[in-house]
Amino acid sequence: MDQCLLYPVGSTAGCRYAASFLEQAGFLLTDHPAPEITHLLLDVPTFDERGMLRDGTDLKEILRMLPLSITVIGGNLHPEYLSHYRKIDLLKDPGYLAKNAAITAECALQVAAPLLNTTFRDSPTLILGWGRIGKCLANLLSCLSCPVTVAARKAADRAMLEALGYRAVDFPEIPQVLKQHKLLFNTVPELPLPSSIPDTWKNGIAIDLASYPGMQGDTVIPARGLPGKYAPESSGRLIADTILRICKEDML
Repeated sequence: MDQCLLYPVGSTAGCRYAASFLEQAGFLLTDHPAPEITHLLLDVPTFDERGMLRDGTDLKEILRMLPLSITVIGGNLHPEYLSHYRKIDLLKDPGYLAKNAAITAECALQVAAPLLNTTFRDSPTLILGWGRIGKCLANLLSCLSCPVTVAARKAADRAMLEALGYRAVDFPEIPQVLKQHKLLFNTVPELPLPSSIPDTWKNGIAIDLASYPGMQGDTVIPARGLPGKYAPESSGRLIADTILRICKEDML
């Protein structure tokens, strides 16, 4: 890989750690725009709900000061004005997504633990969704001897869950089984049932890990972007490792 000059403009601790790891791997870093810049490092995810960078900056203003030959690195790099740039979109990389799910699941337990007055062994848990995060959560909780139930849409997934030793339910069963659980993790952005938890579930803890809209309700605890909040160094290392792998593969 040729010498790379990285301009990190992300505002999160994860981005700062990523830049540090990339510097250790041989990237040169700069803190100001320059015509020699080869890579622009943004936060992951990159944009807020207004389409601005997470610190409120307009990315178009930054790009005007940089060469068109740069590689833009971030997550969910969907704006049309980026179509003329080479991009590394980490949220489209299967390897990054799988490892980030594992970090997210571990962080989710950090969120839940202070809210419980019991151990996980004594906190029956319902997980909504059998995607990457749901799989990682179920594995971690089972290692703690936590009784785990997973709600999955597909019959094949429920069969596999039962084969793995988990209790499996379909989504329409959730209102009936919820009262049997103390803790709930939602990982499904578009819930196939009313998104608010049943009013009769008074003593449980509901944590929403899904992208918007996810699960709604006055008692639901939103917990998005956990790796950057609870494990920024691990998050930054994953970002850096993924960038190095992709650059090596694609010679960017």
